[in-house]
Amino acid sequence: MSEPSPEEERDSVSAAFGQALGAAAARAGLDPDAKASTGHVVWRAMGGWRGVAESVLPSLVFVVVYTATLELVWSLVASVGIAVVFTAVRFAQKSPPASALGGLVAAVAAAALALITGNPSDNFVPGLLTNLGYGVAMLVSAVVGWPVVGLVAGYLMGEGTRWRGDRRKRRTFFWLTIAWAGLFAARLIVQFPIYLSSLDAANRESAVALLGTLKIAMGLPLFAPLLAVTWLAARSLYTRRTEAASDGSPSTPE
Repeated sequence: MSEPSPEEERDSVSAAFGQALGAAAARAGLDPDAKASTGHVVWRAMGGWRGVAESVLPSLVFVVVYTATLELVWSLVASVGIAVVFTAVRFAQKSPPASALGGLVAAVAAAALALITGNPSDNFVPGLLTNLGYGVAMLVSAVVGWPVVGLVAGYLMGEGTRWRGDRRKRRTFFWLTIAWAGLFAARLIVQFPIYLSSLDAANRESAVALLGTLKIAMGLPLFAPLLAVTWLAARSLYTRRTEAASDGSPSTPE
């Protein structure tokens, strides 16, 4: 049996990666067969009210308590405590362990870093690193011709990586992925200089309040509209194919 070529190995890895991402997206509620409005799909993908609370409250509580008391330990205890409550609720409702523990692990890691350094702004470092990682992954995937949005959409729509043979789809998925990379980059461009200013103790209190506010403001309020645009754009690429199939007429790739 001959060894697979580098191209075949790359295609296999990309297909497996896309399947994993697509499965995660499907579990989050991005079901292309669901008869629901875009708003409902996006809201479900965000986790509903619980997802919004889990995303916003830990940072909000941390900023409020620190601003009111200037006590790092109590601020972190309050923030992690909120995450513990959310995790307990998820376990009580028998959510998957990864979903239940993910937020708590992130909160504990951020709190530990802030305690070690003594700088409350370090509570936001894991979030900055996450944005850096996601942004680089999105950008690289688009540049090398395997945009993440395409991998996810291909799995959800049941065509694997065959979308790469359609120029229109490749172009759309490329720019959608670039848009996501831009979102993560924007967060870093705005927030990282503020974090650097917090290294000066004189700026620390104001930097913590500003970082917390920006984390919330640049979180779901930017995530939700871009997810909606991505969902609508990706679904539109398959509309003609679906209509052609229902009419019994062949569809032709562009």
